[in-house]
Amino acid sequence: MQETDSILPAASRIPHLCLLGLVIPVFVLIALLFGFLFWFSLPVFYSGGNSIFSGEWQPEQGHFGIIPMIKGSMLLAVLTLCLSFPAAVGISGFCLLHPKHRITSLVHGMVRFMTGIPTVVYGLAALMLLVPLLRTWFTQSSGFGLLACLLALSLLTLPVMIMILENQLRESLNQHQLTGTSLGMSRSEILTHIIIPCAPQAFASAIVLGFGRAVGDTMLPLMLAGNAPQNPESLFDSIRTLTAHIGLVLSTEHGSATYNSLFASGFMLLAISVSLTVITRKLERSYQRRHPQASSSAQP
Repeated sequence: MQETDSILPAASRIPHLCLLGLVIPVFVLIALLFGFLFWFSLPVFYSGGNSIFSGEWQPEQGHFGIIPMIKGSMLLAVLTLCLSFPAAVGISGFCLLHPKHRITSLVHGMVRFMTGIPTVVYGLAALMLLVPLLRTWFTQSSGFGLLACLLALSLLTLPVMIMILENQLRESLNQHQLTGTSLGMSRSEILTHIIIPCAPQAFASAIVLGFGRAVGDTMLPLMLAGNAPQNPESLFDSIRTLTAHIGLVLSTEHGSATYNSLFASGFMLLAISVSLTVITRKLERSYQRRHPQASSSAQP
């Protein structure tokens, strides 16, 4: 009995040490990636009067401003979230309220199918169907621009957000179904009055992954956004995102000052993604500290 007591504590630490051994290399690789991009971006950041944080991208004249690309990436990602997140909440809510409905089975099959479609297929479909349609409806537009890219990216991010929301909310709904029913609440009342208000973690996860997918996608902005490095003034204007900018410059330049400016673009793109993830997690923990009972009741 004494031997068992002495062995169990050491054995129980093995999974923890294994997980720690897997997590540490990930943090080291992320730190190395940040350091690599920052080191090679330093000459661009301190390149005299032609600051990279300007709104002018004219490499032939020595102007390497990436502000229009940063604005394009952020605007496209935020608008994509504004369009796809409410739709994801509504679709996942319908599936949770009607789990045995025929439409729910159809939605599940469609969501799984959409998650497996390569991004280039979304781009080709939008290029052949959506762009001519926008060109016909809005004669002042060529079809390529912010609106076409926004609609295609919304379709791309929607399945991921639906799966995250539904999987996390279903566990909590099943857990509280019996209690809510005993109080005379319907399934929709349990979902809207108990589950959704107490699920900041599920919404935060969906927002972070949806934003990361939107801001990090390259193929759709490259094919649909028009790729003009300018500040858009309407949904029909052409934009260039950071990812599309990196792809375009990388395919035509090597070893030049224009090529070196890509390191600053990559550093800014990584910083935006990490900053949003950190801010979202901070807000989530702040909410959990202010509402500990609500947060604990939503845990599956």
